[in-house]
Amino acid sequence: MLLPVLLAGGSGTRLWPLSRELHPKQLLQLTNDRSLLQNTALRARKIPGVLPPVVICGEPYRFRIAEQLREIGIEGATLLLEPEGRNTAPAAAVAALFAQQRHGADAQVFLMSADHAVKNENAFVRAATTASKAAATGRLMTFGIKPTRPETSYGYLKAGAGLGNGSVKGARAVAAFIEKPDAKKAARFLKTGGYYWNGGLFLFPAALFLDELRRFEPAMLKACEAALAQSKRDLDFIRLDAAAFRRARKDSIDYAVMEKTDKAAMVPLDAGWDDVGAWSYMGLLPPTDRHGNVTHGDVCLEDVHHSLIRAESRLVAAIGLRDTIVVETSDAVLITPRARAQDVKKIVETLKRAKRSEVEDHPKVYRPWGSYETLIRGEHFQVKRITVRPGQKLSLQMHRHRAEHWVVVKGTARVTCGERVFMLNANESTFIPQGTKHRLENPGTEPLELIEVQSGVYLGEDDIVRFEDVYGRTQ
Repeated sequence: MLLPVLLAGGSGTRLWPLSRELHPKQLLQLTNDRSLLQNTALRARKIPGVLPPVVICGEPYRFRIAEQLREIGIEGATLLLEPEGRNTAPAAAVAALFAQQRHGADAQVFLMSADHAVKNENAFVRAATTASKAAATGRLMTFGIKPTRPETSYGYLKAGAGLGNGSVKGARAVAAFIEKPDAKKAARFLKTGGYYWNGGLFLFPAALFLDELRRFEPAMLKACEAALAQSKRDLDFIRLDAAAFRRARKDSIDYAVMEKTDKAAMVPLDAGWDDVGAWSYMGLLPPTDRHGNVTHGDVCLEDVHHSLIRAESRLVAAIGLRDTIVVETSDAVLITPRARAQDVKKIVETLKRAKRSEVEDHPKVYRPWGSYETLIRGEHFQVKRITVRPGQKLSLQMHRHRAEHWVVVKGTARVTCGERVFMLNANESTFIPQGTKHRLENPGTEPLELIEVQSGVYLGEDDIVRFEDVYGRTQ
């Protein structure tokens, strides 16, 4: 039995301003009309004999991830919530422990990031099948990505000879793990051959991985065992125990196990893989015009060549650009030469030091019941567009410092305001006084859309006193 485990915790700062801390890149639609997470889950489902996936993620993303899996028909998924990120080795340990407990001693784990892109999914499935067969002979498998350019932002694997017993065609020993090289060395690797990108994909028998972790990192394993044993179920989620998990040392699976074990092996993967780590990747997508540009949204170009222009909320017009990246959202615009795409993280660090909200908050904020988007902010007022999914409801709540005026634009709303419960249809409105208990529900089968006008001396999202919540939230 093969258990896909999707790692969905990172924020993807090099894809700012589209990716934010509260809306990371794995949840974005970057390569097609599905998110990277959705594409990963569907790709894993194609592997023969695969089990429903496990997703390891942080608490802020839990409801959105669950909803995205439901949108594509992934049933029976388990979401393991990390109280904080501890890198991939503790995540792999928890995944292996869970697989062994839930699916038995023979279970295999396929550990993959949820933010990778793969063009040839059939080749990916073939490589995963080969790796599973090799893992069954007592190997911890990784995947060597066939390099297409002299990349300096990835580590490399040097391929060794075929596995000694010859029982699994295509699997090879790992001769060496190589740190991220400089440009000269990366170019030599590409020319010489036999070197592969280390893509951070791993497939292993759960029991074997735990045995090796016990040899090399016994304290880490003990902490992860306690974190899972003391975990608590919350709705459809499993919360790892925070105190126990925090005792697990931060480390990658490469450093903690793979570079130390004598059981590591690899399968070459030639499937058009990339980790979508920066905007430069998007420039590698097929051009959308005859000048080599890649565009998205409402874009008007004049004498622009080999550039990436992405508009999210308005018209973006550009003249005379070469090898440039422009990304527009409703609250921020990024402009950079393509050669400097990796430096976007420096901008994010600067904004973070300045405590700018654009680092963390996305213009569209997702909640378990739907989403909201701030349209206008002013002194003592703001206007939001709120969407409530069919059958969902907000918490019964109160605001101490603000009043709200709701105008229904589309759909039907059931409103609780104090002791009154009543219905609102399109073009109807109501007023929620400051300090009044209230709730908004969508009893219909179509999305409910409304405009909310807030007014008061303080309009922060923490001005919420919850009395009831179907999602178990207290804050």
